[in-house]
Amino acid sequence: MKNYNPTSKSRRHMTTSSYGEILTVSEPRKSLTAGFKRHVGRNNRGRLTTRHKGGGHKRLYREIDFVFDKRDIPAVVETIEYDPNRSGFISLVCYKDGERRYALLPKSLKVGDSFIVSENAPLRPGNRLPLKKIPVGTFVYNLELKPQGGGKLGRSAGNYAEVIAQDAGYTDVKLPSTEVRKIIDTAWASVGEVANEENRLVNVGKAGRSRWLGIRPTVRGSAQNPADHPYGGGEGRQGRGLRFAKTRWGKHVGKGQKSRRPKKYSKVFIVQRRKVGKNRNLPH
Repeated sequence: MKNYNPTSKSRRHMTTSSYGEILTVSEPRKSLTAGFKRHVGRNNRGRLTTRHKGGGHKRLYREIDFVFDKRDIPAVVETIEYDPNRSGFISLVCYKDGERRYALLPKSLKVGDSFIVSENAPLRPGNRLPLKKIPVGTFVYNLELKPQGGGKLGRSAGNYAEVIAQDAGYTDVKLPSTEVRKIIDTAWASVGEVANEENRLVNVGKAGRSRWLGIRPTVRGSAQNPADHPYGGGEGRQGRGLRFAKTRWGKHVGKGQKSRRPKKYSKVFIVQRRKVGKNRNLPH
């Protein structure tokens, strides 16, 4: 982690990842980038659907390969780069046939290292193979939910999932959220952990830096009016006054309360629900 001299109150505790020691280039490959519009929490009608989003620095989109459809062709890591659209680092990889793509970088891969996407790939960080070929206890990232669907799970900085069982055509995987889920064993996953594990230790330091990241302020419910939030109103400072924690729309949320829809399509694949609140860090 990089610390700063306390030239101001906000600088005193501010930290960032040590980019200078890790990244190898500062500019992305132009042919693999594109401009795009960030919708900052609004739907196609412009209505706010996710609060606390907006503003932020303009970003250039890097076209990341999540599908990995180039099979049995070795690839070499050429660069390690920063991506403003995700917390993990990315790498420019060159396949043996000359094609270059961006891919998520696993923790232990360096420039010059190679990996391969193959059903018979050895069990090394960065290699990608079907879940049925991965032994129990292995850490994986960038998991598919269905074959050829592209990586969907375990993509954030420092994240990984653990293969804990193989049973009847399905692989039981323990996800970063502590949820244990069944995934069809013909789906693919990469071996290892996503790079930039220091990301969870970053101290933003000041409100302005949050605004650069596109994060708008969060106002406490108890500081609002009764028309705007269930916690609103009252003379002076008031407690919640309600048994259950609620959102501004009256939905139960947080503090161990169940908010998942009872009839959600993926319910049949959940072996063990995620642990929340105080129970999350207890031994499983």
